[in-house]
Amino acid sequence: MFKTSKISYGGTAAVVTSTALISGLSAAGATRAVIVCALLIAAFADNLADALSVHIFQESEQLDKKDALTGTITNFLTRLLLCISFAPLVGLFPLSHVAKAAIVWGMLLLAILTYLVARERKVNVLPEVLKHMVVAFVVITMSITIGHWIGVLFS
Repeated sequence: MFKTSKISYGGTAAVVTSTALISGLSAAGATRAVIVCALLIAAFADNLADALSVHIFQESEQLDKKDALTGTITNFLTRLLLCISFAPLVGLFPLSHVAKAAIVWGMLLLAILTYLVARERKVNVLPEVLKHMVVAFVVITMSITIGHWIGVLFS
């Protein structure tokens, strides 16, 4: 049986990080190449570092080797696929609308993930979705603010 715990950590990290990266870099006036480069760095380098961290944590918790490896691989693949899913947005939309498209895509993915987790936990879905959306919007707002500040500072 599928358990959301296999994808929830990596999925959440990928969605919120990718949305924040695109929003912040767009606010700073980044080019398409810079935005795609940042997404790919998050998808590969940051993801590998995170997967290693999760794996070492699972080992420190003395989790079964097979379960630890499965968790590490599913975390990596989930983050990889979700981060990469944002890259086409950079090519499909005008640069002035990429951040908005990323926010819509990211919030949709986060809502789906939250829905799956809430259903598995047998809790009310709407409060869970709202709670997670608020946190994601705080992260995105902070990223946009930093992007604007950097854009002004270096222009």
